[in-house]
Amino acid sequence: MTGYRIGIDVGGTNTDAVLMRGNDVVAAVKRFTTQDVGSGVVDAVTGLLDEAGDLDAPVRAVMIGTTQFVNAFVQRRNLERVAIIRVALPKGDGVPPLAGWPDDIADGYGSRIYMVGGGAFYDGRDYAPLDEEAIAEAARDAKAAGIEAFVISANFAPIRPDLEQRAEEIVKAIVPGARITLSGEVGGLGLIDRENAAIINAMLSGFAIDVVRSMAAAIAHLGIEAPLYISQNDGTLITTEVAAAYPIFTCAAGPTNSLRGAAFLTGVRDAIVADIGGTTTDVGFLAKGFPRETATANMIGGVRTNFRIPDTLSIGVGGGSLVRQAQDGRWTVGPRSVGFRLREEGMVFGGTILTATDIAVAAGHADIGDASRLADLAEATVSSALDSIHGQIADAIDQMKTSAAPMPLILVGGGHVLVGGSLPGVREILRPEHADVANAVGAAIALVSGRVDAMFDTTEHGRESALAQAKQQAIDAAVAQGAHAAEVEIVEIVELPMTHMKTGATQIKVRAVGPIAELA
Repeated sequence: MTGYRIGIDVGGTNTDAVLMRGNDVVAAVKRFTTQDVGSGVVDAVTGLLDEAGDLDAPVRAVMIGTTQFVNAFVQRRNLERVAIIRVALPKGDGVPPLAGWPDDIADGYGSRIYMVGGGAFYDGRDYAPLDEEAIAEAARDAKAAGIEAFVISANFAPIRPDLEQRAEEIVKAIVPGARITLSGEVGGLGLIDRENAAIINAMLSGFAIDVVRSMAAAIAHLGIEAPLYISQNDGTLITTEVAAAYPIFTCAAGPTNSLRGAAFLTGVRDAIVADIGGTTTDVGFLAKGFPRETATANMIGGVRTNFRIPDTLSIGVGGGSLVRQAQDGRWTVGPRSVGFRLREEGMVFGGTILTATDIAVAAGHADIGDASRLADLAEATVSSALDSIHGQIADAIDQMKTSAAPMPLILVGGGHVLVGGSLPGVREILRPEHADVANAVGAAIALVSGRVDAMFDTTEHGRESALAQAKQQAIDAAVAQGAHAAEVEIVEIVELPMTHMKTGATQIKVRAVGPIAELA
């Protein structure tokens, strides 16, 4: 029988961990997230192994999903100042970098913008030579300002990656140790959205290194000799090295893991999923067992990007949400939350702040802490607060549905106890076993993936040859990430003929997935 694997989800409030063998959840724990991340992981895994007892086989792999990076960007903390070098002149300057960004982040972290000459058309032909001296001057200026994080973007970089790569070489020669994000490696063809994703990535680059290092140190401290993987936006896994360099790839991992965990725990393939955490509720849609993805550009922290993430709606209702009385006498819940301080500040834990968890305990939906501390809480207060919780979640569900027909609702996350009874538009409410750690389950069942997104000349060697080449590149990429070579399979192929180009080029996107080699 295969060995064990550990799935961990590090959220803004809770750190969840599960021990799995095959399809069985052997043990599960929930702990509060710590500010340094690592000690919270140690606490969770220590509790997990204590609960499991003696293991008859080794732990073969550890998978971690986290919302630390997206939370940091949304909350404007632990961000780096960045230098943005756009290779585009004399074209591509109509919409400057950071256009449309919230002022607080654009002014605070993106003050160094350099527009330099060079670029290519959609067919790959140069329209201007690369201005290497301007790039060098930009690097020297940014270095003098103490900036270590750089973004390099260029028109049609996915088609002509050499422009950004040459600019990277120039910057590295002048700023050794610089953390450089190339836009062509994080986004699609659209310059602005791709550049935005690269800027977010660069702003998170220093923090990502610290967080990933802390996670790896925590696993090593526990004496677990197994490879560590990080969940990415599509629900598959990447190595710690990739996650540290590209934190943008992990920004939607939390909701993705919850959705996949919900599908795994219930066996339901079509449903609405509400993941109620300590700070927010993420509502998503399962279609044939997989998260529905966004069909349009998506917003992260008020910034438009174009990479594919699950279509979820996040509202400020969670177990740590503050409960306050409005001027009209009604009680409202959220969006502010005590977060990981719930155990110190929540009333059932001896604190003085009324939270949504206190309301759930008072209503008899949960047995947490000391309910006697809520003896003076008026029944009308509890009822009004529950109305606020249910109303906000029902509205979010209604926005995510594509028809008026009632659908099953799967409740997961530690805050699922906030919902009692029925909700409008919901046919039935499912609360699977281990619902409170569904996100960690989603991380534990994830596969390793490899992607290729490139242009191929189908006129010279033919379509079948181009497809075979793209498939093999995707398989090789998955194996390089740690997948078992014999069990990798192709799960997605997209062909986009470039009919506007005379060369007969076709953009081919292929995704391959496979189980971790140590678990196969």
